[in-house]
Amino acid sequence: MLRAIIEEVLLFVLPFCIFAGYLVVRRRNPFDVEHWSRHAFWLAVVGLALVIGILAVEGFMTKRSQGAYEPPHMENGVLVPGRFR
Repeated sequence: MLRAIIEEVLLFVLPFCIFAGYLVVRRRNPFDVEHWSRHAFWLAVVGLALVIGILAVEGFMTKRSQGAYEPPHMENGVLVPGRFR
């Protein structure tokens, strides 16, 4: 679960990192507030769009198991893991 949260946070932060890299390439101080004030809203919108888009793509492309779920159970003293039939 923590991995999924970290991945989404990194996707949200990605546009901010790219913009900071752009500022460095342009030889401007990325820690100066005046460079960020005009762009912060749109960077946040792009970050949210990335997160929502990736979640939607993962939701549509994830393999779904068909059939009934058989929970874990004991057979002849051996634990048989749960599975889909």
